[in-house]
Amino acid sequence: MTSISLLKEEVAMSSASEASWQRTASSIRHPILHVHSVPIPVIVVKLRSRDICSLRRINLIPAALEARCKSDSSSTPRSDFSLISPAYIAPTLRIPSKMSPTKPKVYIVGVGMTKFCKPGSVDWDYPDMVKEAVNSALDDCGLKYADIQQATVGYLFGGTCCGQRALYEVGLTGIPIFNVNNACASGSSGLFLGKQIIESGNADVVLCSGFEKMAAGSLEKLASPIDDRALSVDKHIEVMSETYGLEPAPMTAQMFGNAAKEHMEKYGSKREHYAKIAYKNHLHSVHNPKSQFTKEFSLDQVINARKIYDFMGLLECSPTSDGAAAAIIVSDRFLEKTPRLKSQAVEIVGLKLGTDLPSVFAEKSNIKMIGFDMIEKISKELYAETKLTPNDVQVIELHDCFAPNELITYEAIGLCPLGKGHTIVDRNDNTYGGKWVINPSGGLISKGHPIGATGVAQAVELSNQLRGRCGKRQVPNCKVAMQHNIGIGGAGVVGMYRMGFPQSAQSKL
Repeated sequence: MTSISLLKEEVAMSSASEASWQRTASSIRHPILHVHSVPIPVIVVKLRSRDICSLRRINLIPAALEARCKSDSSSTPRSDFSLISPAYIAPTLRIPSKMSPTKPKVYIVGVGMTKFCKPGSVDWDYPDMVKEAVNSALDDCGLKYADIQQATVGYLFGGTCCGQRALYEVGLTGIPIFNVNNACASGSSGLFLGKQIIESGNADVVLCSGFEKMAAGSLEKLASPIDDRALSVDKHIEVMSETYGLEPAPMTAQMFGNAAKEHMEKYGSKREHYAKIAYKNHLHSVHNPKSQFTKEFSLDQVINARKIYDFMGLLECSPTSDGAAAAIIVSDRFLEKTPRLKSQAVEIVGLKLGTDLPSVFAEKSNIKMIGFDMIEKISKELYAETKLTPNDVQVIELHDCFAPNELITYEAIGLCPLGKGHTIVDRNDNTYGGKWVINPSGGLISKGHPIGATGVAQAVELSNQLRGRCGKRQVPNCKVAMQHNIGIGGAGVVGMYRMGFPQSAQSKL
């Protein structure tokens, strides 16, 4: 790599531009140019005139730097080329994106969450929940709130600046705080945003949190009646209306229940397959002290539970919940300065956020309407980016807001071919002893679904699994973990995680 000193700082040139600089830069010196009696450092690089034009054309010369050609006289140009860099301008040569260096890696070093609970069962408000989760995450990594440089807070129900109100209970440090509302994917969208903030170089330590304070019953009870504007899901409802019709039942239950009915008709899945998924997730939650439910239910109890929509019963639906979760993410640069955290650092190998494609409405399919193509697309992008596949994964936290979504998502994320999701259930390849352990936390169905907290809580569970901290629900030989989080409206997030420094983690053990 060739480096050019600019205001006493080194700017690494990409290999793509290295040859050009080596070919054209015959001398570098650092004179001081006085403009209006102000001394300004200058880099002078001797270039051929055609190279000057090339550099301008590819935008290698930053707009903030004034460029001019020196000349012996007004009519005889020379090949010296001056880049005038005022001290108040950041000394960075902006290289085109195709020449950009590799993005910094991002790691989760601290996680925390409250117990998820039935709304109203605990005397607290959302700032109390967030404070508990954030302090737990800070304690996990031994950092202070003053170390946090930026923060994201995901939630669905609440007014403006609830993120600030919540974090002010932990500290008032003047940092940027982003409130994220992306339906049920709000928490993971905040994690995605936090990762991008670190990758951009604007922060080294970011707090990603999420919460929800809900009410008992369906989501319709929480929605504020606003009749003078479009619903964010009105076109999704239109697909249902034109296929299976609308019933006096919770709208989201109809969406996912209808997707299951379509799957049964097209691909032959049975009512029992969905019940078995709910049975499995309730069973997993028995050993999760943070779960809203920790009771084992029999398959018959699941099948015969009070019906919420069509065949789908209460135990196949995620409950409304109160709770919060938090994760502290850092750059690799921060870890180099804080090596004690390497042994618990979980690398976010890849995290993809996507939204709906035309097929969500155009194909009049309830499976497509709940976001199948969106998830399939970003999953393929994730695998291509990370060079990992489902075959590398041992544990998955998957968005089972309703049992049908878990089965259908098996296909969308590529665990099996299209139409074969129920075969994973038949083979028990979704639980301990099978190919993957899916929702060891109990998933949304049993752990609970405080909407803004869910995506962050998935990252908490996966981090703890990779760090081997999950006790009786620990997934054996857990090396690679996958996340799936979706919100109707729509937004989808998929991610891959692994220990960032496995040798450090092993040596600590």
